[in-house]
Amino acid sequence: MRICWQSFIDGASNPDYMAKLSAYLNEIASPGTEVVLRGISPPDRDFSRLSEFRCAIQAIDQSIDAEAEGFDAIVLGHFQDPGLMELKSAVGIPVTGVGEASLHFAAQLGRQIGLITLDQTFRHLHHEQADLYGLGARVTHVAGLNVAPGYFADAFRGDRGASERMISTLREIAAPMVAAGCDVIVPAGVLPGLLISGESGLCVDHAPVLNCVAVALLQAEMQVKLHELNALSPNRGAFCGRAGAQAIADFRGLLAKHRTEKDGSQ
Repeated sequence: MRICWQSFIDGASNPDYMAKLSAYLNEIASPGTEVVLRGISPPDRDFSRLSEFRCAIQAIDQSIDAEAEGFDAIVLGHFQDPGLMELKSAVGIPVTGVGEASLHFAAQLGRQIGLITLDQTFRHLHHEQADLYGLGARVTHVAGLNVAPGYFADAFRGDRGASERMISTLREIAAPMVAAGCDVIVPAGVLPGLLISGESGLCVDHAPVLNCVAVALLQAEMQVKLHELNALSPNRGAFCGRAGAQAIADFRGLLAKHRTEKDGSQ
């Protein structure tokens, strides 16, 4: 099984993170599963709806290539899942969104869910996301770490002290959520998800802290196996019908034109 993990991070500018994520994913993958990371350049470096939209377009374009190259599944490796439904309509192989998989799994572990996101900018996006997945009433608290992706660099370079300080910060943010009734805490991003990946039994009081990275990968493996077993796929009617050849050609043609014009101007 080959799974393409589509990150919103640029591998060239964040090599330690990408190397750690790749190693972790391939370590926890089932025997015979290979996980290949792909990044985006420029990365999701300005926290805004427009940046999310731009990265989603690039992710879909690269994922169409991944299907053509023979990958068995795609993981949209960005918790906010921008472009998730459009990606599901663009390819015929299973697609897993880190956010969608994590929120639905968290709902099996407790009633009220608290999200700790990278930046407070994403607060409204997460509430909209929860509403879209039918979990709006279950996601009761969202708070931001309010840090840039580079803030994790020392931890991913192996600085245990940096990791412990960041996990302590996560606990401090989660504590009032749990006191207010949250049953599950979800670090809402692959960066903090990877940060806690080495922690066993991590809880804030009685509330488990969910590792979204592991949840997404194992969900992707399950989807591939179910697809192979009985061709299970999303509803291809009104919910998530496959995009036609013309729609795909127009979408890719627009991006190809942009790339050609950009290269010609350099």
